Amino acid sequence: MVNLTESVADTVSDYTDAPAIVTEARTLTYDDLWEQVSGFAAGLEERGIGEDDRVAVYLPNVPEFVLTFHGTLAAGGVVVPMNPQYRTREISHLLSDSGAKVVVTLPDLVPVVEAVREDSDVEYVVSVGESDAEGVTSFGDFLAEGNGEIVPREDDDLAVQPYTSGTTGTPKGVKLTHHNLTSNAHGSAALAPGGIDSGDSLLGVLPLFHIYGMTVCMNGTLFSGGAFYPLPTWDAQQALSLIEDAELTLMHGVPAMYNDIINQPNAADFDLSSIRLAGVGGGGIPIEVLRRFEELYDAKIYEGYGLTETSPVTHFNTPDKGRRVGSIGTTIDGVSAQIVDDDFEELPPVEKGPLAEDDAELDDVTGEIVITGPNVMAGYAGLPDATAAAFTEKDGERWFHTGDIGYWDEDGFFYVVDRKKHMINTAGYNVYPREVEELLFEHPAVADAAVVGIPDERRNETVKAFVVLTPDADVTEDEVQEYCLERLAAYKHPREVAFVDELPRTTTGKVQKFELQQQ
Repeated sequence: MVNLTESVADTVSDYTDAPAIVTEARTLTYDDLWEQVSGFAAGLEERGIGEDDRVAVYLPNVPEFVLTFHGTLAAGGVVVPMNPQYRTREISHLLSDSGAKVVVTLPDLVPVVEAVREDSDVEYVVSVGESDAEGVTSFGDFLAEGNGEIVPREDDDLAVQPYTSGTTGTPKGVKLTHHNLTSNAHGSAALAPGGIDSGDSLLGVLPLFHIYGMTVCMNGTLFSGGAFYPLPTWDAQQALSLIEDAELTLMHGVPAMYNDIINQPNAADFDLSSIRLAGVGGGGIPIEVLRRFEELYDAKIYEGYGLTETSPVTHFNTPDKGRRVGSIGTTIDGVSAQIVDDDFEELPPVEKGPLAEDDAELDDVTGEIVITGPNVMAGYAGLPDATAAAFTEKDGERWFHTGDIGYWDEDGFFYVVDRKKHMINTAGYNVYPREVEELLFEHPAVADAAVVGIPDERRNETVKAFVVLTPDADVTEDEVQEYCLERLAAYKHPREVAFVDELPRTTTGKVQKFELQQQ
């Protein structure tokens, strides 16, 4: 039996007076942290909220997110993290689907909750800050006298029910157990050279409602006695200044964040030499962005891979095992992965990656990446058919279908080519958008880019590129097309190019390609 929060309690006993959460306004030691975690758990108990009850955390990266998260788990409840950018339509689905009884949020977001409260099971709304709304309790008043005890939970009891991002449909609740999340947080903490320890400090810019920020950044740090520096919103200048001033040692981000950093006019003025591990996930980072970041700073970017359904980390390039640029790395301890064809037959590895286009036909060596391990979800909440479709049972193992297309090499390094659903079929040829996007990022006038398939009567689909130009860039659509045509097979080049001010992205930096396809 294990309650995820026991790992934090263990850290508290070892590092009582050490900083746990550091913001511009305040610092919470591990002792301070545990006192308020216990107080929130006691507040839930006083109000009859206990085992398996859902508590929605509708907050940005503030200390109260951490306190609510672990207080809920200590009381035996289940955390439902919600994107603070969501509004009534979006949170209405999450609250009704999860059956959350408590919502913890900011004063400015209380009206959003109140607008849908009657159609939900919400009994208590807790505000981090003063709210004038009736029936709303301040966070401080919600706390009660706690004894620090943790409700025992079984390994397969639910701990967190995050929701898929909904970029291609209605968000699904993902059932993650205490064992799923505990194993992955400890595994994530081990990825830094020698593991995260009490001397480390981590930049908390990834949103905590998202599994990457929650497991890898928040819990990975707090399980190890490090100091967690959360930032409520992403601001490249603020992040760079904080790393330099506080001499932070660890950072994780999505590709869009690293792209923002290198495009700052004063990017070269910052000293990031304190960083000993810079991780990236949430999508493939363009090699050109990685190269430019590493030219600017004395820090290497290590690519990884994971999904909400896998808690999230399954693969990572580590300093200890070596790094292959363009690869998502090898599987982390305890996790297994395969590349399979449509008949679920394993495809053999190539000799060594990454492959150049003329080394092999990608269609001959690529297949879907499937995962098994202690980090893989129990299933989708209330969706037995979707759960069944997400898994294949073989040789006593339960394999999760990621929906990502890739290949692997004889050294165990995996390579993601693209999302299965994003692959473009044009006149019988498969085009992987990421390949075209990588090329576009190499153009000196391109600051950001995304490629999608659009309907075409003659070819079934054709390639369209959406491009954000750098300031003062002077380039035409025809010139971008010609640039691609000179460097790619003719069927891969964008038949259409659209210049846009910005790309539509989720809070975690993923391009919402379904929106682009509608333009």
